[in-house]
Amino acid sequence: MNKLVSKDDLKPLLKDGSVIMVGGFLGCGTPETIIDLIIEMGIKDLTIIGNDTSYEDKGIGRLIVNRQVKKVITSHIGTNPVTGELMNSGELEVELSPQGTLIERIRAGGFGLGGVLTPTGVGTLVEEGKEIIKVKDKEYLLEMPLRADIAIVRGSVVDKFGNTIYKGTTRNFNPMIAMAADTVIVEAEELVETGELDKDSIITPGVVVDYIIN
Repeated sequence: MNKLVSKDDLKPLLKDGSVIMVGGFLGCGTPETIIDLIIEMGIKDLTIIGNDTSYEDKGIGRLIVNRQVKKVITSHIGTNPVTGELMNSGELEVELSPQGTLIERIRAGGFGLGGVLTPTGVGTLVEEGKEIIKVKDKEYLLEMPLRADIAIVRGSVVDKFGNTIYKGTTRNFNPMIAMAADTVIVEAEELVETGELDKDSIITPGVVVDYIIN
């Protein structure tokens, strides 16, 4: 399998109605080239899972502004006012999840767990519709795992097998979402030959990566 592909090779993978996980934090560490492709193709009715909805002109925020998202599962929307406007008008469904809970739900999806028990949200509106489980007299919410059809990941240094190293904010959410999707596409900031990376520094193993663009 040739993992190094062109943007055009990715087009058959990107479909209306897909569930897509996006890495990064406030647009930092987000694979903007793949976001560009989704916008160019006019893919719509997406469910996006990511830490935040970024800014209006960055990352996930651009998909929100372009009306390509029907639902977003995220921890923070405050830096992109369009997210709030579309939510209030009923054009966008927003599921807010505390950041720690969100990443644990993604981890659970990636590692085949049945869910996450967390005390966060007990006794608040967050518990509505969720199962409450008592462990040693303490109540926890059962938060369900999250998986996606596609994870779009930005790697700082990637070899041609897909082994990936992250630096700085690139590490935010990217390693975890790479484990929680049926198809994983990595956008490489720097591409090197297989075998060049320090094995002890590899965070995402190439075996879980399906496609690489450079």
